[in-house]
Amino acid sequence: MVSYLYKYGWRPDETALCRMEMRAFFGTDTEENVLISPVKVEPSRSPFIRARLAIQFKAASVEVLCKQLTDIQLEDKTYRVVSLNDVALSGTAKWAHTKRRATERQLALAIEGEPDLTSPDVIFGVVQIHDTFYFGELVEGKAVWLAHQERPQQYSTALSTKVARALVNIAVPVIEGKRVIDPCCGVGTVLVEALSMGIPIMGRDMNWFVTSGSRKNIAHFGLQGEVQLGPIEEILEHYDVAIIDMPYNVFTHSDSVSLQSIVTSARRIAERVLFVTVEPMDELLMVAGFKVVDRAVVKKGNFSREVLLCE
Repeated sequence: MVSYLYKYGWRPDETALCRMEMRAFFGTDTEENVLISPVKVEPSRSPFIRARLAIQFKAASVEVLCKQLTDIQLEDKTYRVVSLNDVALSGTAKWAHTKRRATERQLALAIEGEPDLTSPDVIFGVVQIHDTFYFGELVEGKAVWLAHQERPQQYSTALSTKVARALVNIAVPVIEGKRVIDPCCGVGTVLVEALSMGIPIMGRDMNWFVTSGSRKNIAHFGLQGEVQLGPIEEILEHYDVAIIDMPYNVFTHSDSVSLQSIVTSARRIAERVLFVTVEPMDELLMVAGFKVVDRAVVKKGNFSREVLLCE
C-alpha cells in the first residue's frame, strides 16, 4: 500500500482549524508540519497542504536512495527532482539552498531518463525527516481559494475563502455520493469553494439580496450551482451533509427561538451538520438531539467563531 507524506503550512491563529481538517481527512492530526498517511487527498483541496509526496522509496542516506532510483521506469517522460526541505520540517532543520540544489542534481542523475527543469512530465520530490530520506512523485498544492477573494458580491462579516474551503473539507472529506446543502448560504462563499472542488451543493437563503449575490459570485468563477430562496424550515429533501454559518449579520435578525428553529430543522434535513457560530450553542444542539463529534475555534484578531461538527 502506498503511503503519502503531506507537507503543511499554517499561521498560528489557524492551528485549530488546520488540525480539525487533518482529523476529517486522515482520522488523526499532528502538531508537526508533516503528516504521513495511506489516505490520498488532492493537495489543492486544502488551504494548508503545501505538497503531497507519494512515498516510493526511503533510505537512511542520499547515496542509498540513488541506488534505489535505478528501478524507476519513465519511458519517454521527462522529469525533475525537487527538495521539500526549504523550511524546517518536523524538527528537521531547513536545508541551505546549495544543499537542496546539490541533492536534487545527485538524485536526478541517478534516474535513467531525460531531466527537464522547466516543463517536466513528472515531478519527483525528496525530503529528509529526521534520519530518513523519502522520495516519490510530488504534487504541489495550489491556493485555489486565493483567487476567490476577488468576487462581485461580498459581506464584511462573511467567512474568508480560506476558512470556507477548510470548512467544506471538514464537512465533506469524501466527496463521492454525497448530497450537500448550505441552507444559510449568504453570498455563497462556502458554495464557491465546494463547487470549485467538484462537490455538488445546494444553496439556500431566506434573503433575496444575498441569494442574488450568491448566484453572481458562482457565475463569476464559471461554476454552476443552484441557489434557492426560502427558510431552512421549508426544506423537504434530505441531505447527507449541511454546512451552516449561523445568522448574525445585519440582514438577519435572529433570536434564540429562530436559532433553535434553524438547528432543529438542520437535524431533520441532514445526517451530518457543520455549524459555524459566534455565540455558544451547545444547549441548542442538545435540545435538537445533536452530538458534537469535533470542534475548533477560528480566530481573526479579537473576533472568533466556533466550528462544531455534529451528527
